[in-house]
Amino acid sequence: MNKFHVSTAAEAIAAAQFARFGFDVSVQYGANQPEYDLIVANGAQLLKVSVKGSQDGGWGLSQNELKRAGNADYRAAAERWCARHKPLTVLCFVQFKGVADNELPRTYLAWPQEVRTQLQSASGGRGDTILWENYRRGPRAAGAGTTERIPDSWKMTRTRVECLLSSGV
Repeated sequence: MNKFHVSTAAEAIAAAQFARFGFDVSVQYGANQPEYDLIVANGAQLLKVSVKGSQDGGWGLSQNELKRAGNADYRAAAERWCARHKPLTVLCFVQFKGVADNELPRTYLAWPQEVRTQLQSASGGRGDTILWENYRRGPRAAGAGTTERIPDSWKMTRTRVECLLSSGV
């Protein structure tokens, strides 16, 4: 798949999963809003959902913040990336790597603050611009031998969506 197909498929999968769990889903029409792709509602509770698709095991998130600052402060880049997100916006990560055509991709949900913490703790605490689903650092890398892994609690389940809707960070 090319980048467009990954993005389109990820948004469709995310919308389908939310609907499958019984939540109301509003998909944007026309030009995309910069902050979110979908709105998910359960009565008066709602979330703005920014969907990120990947087919290589990771999602590049804060690299633009690193470039803007002109330095290699990965932790600060994650902080600036997080600060750009508005309240009630949750990230939905959709992973196609290693997924057969007859299987659903793996999906995860997290607040920007949770993602920031994950990015900042990567590479043995040095930080990273990429959120990895499951990645073991090589022997010459910062944080050599460590494995970056998305927390199990981020798996997209009906319970996870209900928790995010009710917490309304």
